[in-house]
Amino acid sequence: MEPKPNVSFENTAVAFAHRSDAMLKRMRLLFRLMHYPFWLHAGIQLANWGLKRGLPIKGLIKSTVFEQFCGGEDIASCGARVQELARYGVGTILDYSVEGKKTISSFEHVKDQILQTIREGSGNPHLPFAVFKVSGIANVDVLTKVQAGEALDPAETEAFERAEKRIAEIFEAAAKAGVRIMVDGEESWFQDVIDRWVLAAMATYNRQTAMVYNTFQLYRHDMLRRLKDAHHDAVANGYFLGAKLVRGAYMEKERERAKAKGYPSPIQPDKESTDRDYDRALQFCMNNKQRVFLVSGTHNELSNQVLCELVDLHGMKRNDARVYAAQLYGMGDAISFNLARAGYNVAKYLPYGPVAEVLPYLSRRVEENSGMAGQRSREYKQIKQELVRRKTVRSSFPTIGKN
Repeated sequence: MEPKPNVSFENTAVAFAHRSDAMLKRMRLLFRLMHYPFWLHAGIQLANWGLKRGLPIKGLIKSTVFEQFCGGEDIASCGARVQELARYGVGTILDYSVEGKKTISSFEHVKDQILQTIREGSGNPHLPFAVFKVSGIANVDVLTKVQAGEALDPAETEAFERAEKRIAEIFEAAAKAGVRIMVDGEESWFQDVIDRWVLAAMATYNRQTAMVYNTFQLYRHDMLRRLKDAHHDAVANGYFLGAKLVRGAYMEKERERAKAKGYPSPIQPDKESTDRDYDRALQFCMNNKQRVFLVSGTHNELSNQVLCELVDLHGMKRNDARVYAAQLYGMGDAISFNLARAGYNVAKYLPYGPVAEVLPYLSRRVEENSGMAGQRSREYKQIKQELVRRKTVRSSFPTIGKN
């Protein structure tokens, strides 16, 4: 039996094999700019202002942050990125990243895009999952009232029922197409409503395997308990639990709302607690692999190492369909491509949508990187290392051309 290759996230040749020198230099500049969050934030606001007023800056945005973090303006234009990732053993999760505008037409449009990603994924091994956010197809204010137990007026009741129908249509379409679908985690003040819908869908569609996945945000101090409760329900009712683990994306927003409204914050007291619970959640899912299908969505290198060790420790094939790692397109390439090369299942979230409408998503990605000193420094350092490595190789072997 051949020994399994070890995983190293330091191998920049593997991490950036799909990137040309020119692209790496643009990436280096972009991640360098993220060391200056004030000016970066100001630039984003200015870009948003300019796009709304029709200034000719779309090309600039498209050739910088959009190209780095997005696949295209529509599904068709994502095709080249999907094929590029597939060549290196990395799957794609098409993610329509235009936020809903609280109108029926907008919610229906987003729903139609989600259904289109499901159709694209049917029978396509390079698109292992579809994904959506409930807030893109439902009125968050209404969901918040429902979770709080407040009475709805007739218009709100109709809006809630419409949202239920959209979500039911999405789950049914995914099941008929044989496409696994993940539901993103959102803010705590309406997450319980989402959880009820998703758990009901799991009980319906996850009888033979996991087709529906819910998201567990481990920066909430109650989330490990909620994961275990979800597993208990799956065991008790005879279905498979689809669990996507993430650290979380709304920390400041959660804390500010809790403080303003005078209730205890649902967020962990510190990063160490989040890291601890995330790795415990990984272990719990792997220990219960007979009932749990896992997607580990993190850019944390240590947690990815923990996942690798658990897969091997449990004697599982590295490409076992029950376990996936996932990262965002344009970030964490040293993790994604090295995992894929070592034989693990990996997929990249690939956002798409019109440039002007995806800008809020891009703003969060840029600010996320600028706010995570360790992450942005690691990305920047790895890009620099790869450029130096390529230059050294060429100086030693002059006949080798640029990739």
